[in-house]
Amino acid sequence: MAPMRIALAQIDTCVGDLEANTEAILAWTRRAAAAGADLVAFPEMTVTGYPIEDLALRASFRRGAEAALQATAARLAAEGLGEVVVVVGTVGEHTSREHAGAPARPTNQAVVLARGAVHERYDKHHLPNYGVFDEYRIFAAGVDPCVLEVKGRRVGLVICEDLWQDGGPVAAMDDAQIELLLVVNASPFEEGKTHQRVELAARRSREVGAPVAYVNMIGGQDDLVFDGGSFVIAAGGALLARAPQFVEHLLVWDLPDAATTTAAPAPAALAPLLDPDEEIYRAVVTGLAGYLHKNGFRSVVLGLSGGIDSALVAAMSADAIGGENVVGVSMPSRYSSDHSKDDAADLAKRLGADYRVQPIKPMVDAFEGELGLEGVAAENLQARVRGMILMALSNAEGHLVLATGNKSELAVGYSTIYGDAVGGYAPLKDVDKSRVWALARWRNNAAVDAGELPPIPESSITKPPSAELRPGQVDQDSLPPYDLLDEVLDAYVEHAEGRAELLARGFDPEVVDRVLALVDRAEWKRRQYPLGPKVTALAFGRDRRLPITTRWREPSAPTQEQVR
Repeated sequence: MAPMRIALAQIDTCVGDLEANTEAILAWTRRAAAAGADLVAFPEMTVTGYPIEDLALRASFRRGAEAALQATAARLAAEGLGEVVVVVGTVGEHTSREHAGAPARPTNQAVVLARGAVHERYDKHHLPNYGVFDEYRIFAAGVDPCVLEVKGRRVGLVICEDLWQDGGPVAAMDDAQIELLLVVNASPFEEGKTHQRVELAARRSREVGAPVAYVNMIGGQDDLVFDGGSFVIAAGGALLARAPQFVEHLLVWDLPDAATTTAAPAPAALAPLLDPDEEIYRAVVTGLAGYLHKNGFRSVVLGLSGGIDSALVAAMSADAIGGENVVGVSMPSRYSSDHSKDDAADLAKRLGADYRVQPIKPMVDAFEGELGLEGVAAENLQARVRGMILMALSNAEGHLVLATGNKSELAVGYSTIYGDAVGGYAPLKDVDKSRVWALARWRNNAAVDAGELPPIPESSITKPPSAELRPGQVDQDSLPPYDLLDEVLDAYVEHAEGRAELLARGFDPEVVDRVLALVDRAEWKRRQYPLGPKVTALAFGRDRRLPITTRWREPSAPTQEQVR
C-alpha cells in the first residue's frame, strides 16, 4: 500500500469572518495539493474562527457558517481539488435523541469535505469548562466516534480536548484499527504548554498504536494567542515533525506504507524550539498584531515615560506593525527627570516612531487651581491628565491606545484608574515585572545578534522604576522589591496559596499581609483594565474570576489570647 501524504495547515482565522476564513481554506488546500497531499487538515472551527462564544447560540450565525461550508466544498471541486480530503472545523447543530422536536443546539464540529460534498461530521465529545474555556455552557457534546477512509488507510478524527481527557473517543480507537489519529485544535498558548501537548500526544500514540498528527491554529483573538507548533508523533511516541510557532505554515508528512516498520524523522521538518523569553515575546507581539489587524487599527499611541514598561510595549508595537505606525507621547510633569525625557526620545528614534512632547504642567495647574488637590489625589491627577491626552489623540487620529502596565502592578493595584489604566489593549497585562526586564534584555540581545541597533535604551532597563509623580519617588517606596513581590504573587495568584502556605514557604509575615491586602482590594481595578494577551497558566480576566464585593480575607496569625 502506497504512503499517504498528509498536510497540516496551521492558519490564522478571525471570528465571524466567514468569507476570509473560507478563502484561506481554499488557498491552503491549493498549496497542499501542489505538495502532493492526499489529506489536508485545518484547525478547530476554521470556518467560524475560535472561540465564537455566544455567537454559537445564534441560529443566523450557524446558518451562515453552514452556507459558507457548502460553498467551500463546491468551490474545491470546481477548482479540481475534489480528490483532496479536506478536514475543517465549524459550528454544527445537534438535536437530542431523547427530545425529538427540541430546538437544535450548537456543536463544535469537524467536517470532512471531498468531491464537492460533506462526507463526515464529527461533534467534539469533551467540552472544556475551566480556565478560559466555557464550551460546556455553549455546545452540545458529541457521542459518536469518527474514522475516515483515505487511500485505503483508516484515520481516526478527534477535536482538541478529546485528546486531553482519558477515555472517550480516543479510547474507542483501540478497536478501530486506525493507522493515524488526526487531532484538530485551537489550543491557546501559555508558557510551558508546548511540552505538555507533545508529551500527551506521545502517550496517546502509544495507547492507540498509531501516529498522531496534531494541527493547531495561530494568531491573536481578543485576549487569547494561538501559537501553532503543529506536529506529528510516531506510534512509539517519537517526535517526527514539528512546525514553527506563531507563523502560518503547511507541515507535510508521509504516513509510511503499512509494511514499513520505521519512520525516520526528517530533520528539515523539525522546527527549532524557541527560547522561553523569545516565546513569550513573540506571543505578546502575535496577540497585539492580531488585535490591531482584526479590529481595523493601523497605528497605536502610548505614553513614553522613559521607563522599562513603556519602552518594551513600544518595541513590541514596532515589531507588530512597524515603528512608523507607533505614536509615542512624552508627557513630562514638573517632577519628570531629564534622563526620563532623554530616554523616551532615544527610544522613539531607535524605533522610528512618531515622537511627540506634550507637557502636562499647565493642565495639572488648572485642575489644582480649581480643586486644591494634595497627596495621592494630586498624584493621580497627573496620570489622569496623561490618559486624557492619549484618548484625545486616539479620538482625533484613530490610533489604538495601549496601556503599558504589567501584571505585577495590576495585581497590587499600582495603577491609576482612568489614568495610566486607560486604553484598548494592554500588551503586558499577563507579564510580571521581573519578566518585563528579561524580555527587554532578550529583545536587545536579539537585535545585537542580528547586527542591528538594540531598540531599548540601556538606561531604561537599568534605572530604578518610578512613576515620577512626586520628587524622588521610586516604586519600592510603596511596594516590596519586584523579585520578592513576584514570588509572593506567583504563589498567591497563580497557585491559589493562602496566607498559611505563604508563611510556610518562609515569606516575611509583614510582606505577605501587605501584598495580600493590596491584591484583594484591587479586584475592582482589574475588572476595568483593558484586555491583553494571556501568556501564563493563569491570567487576570477569564482565568481568574473573583467577586469585587467580598469580606473574605486570608486569616491572620492567631493572637496569644486566641491561642489560650
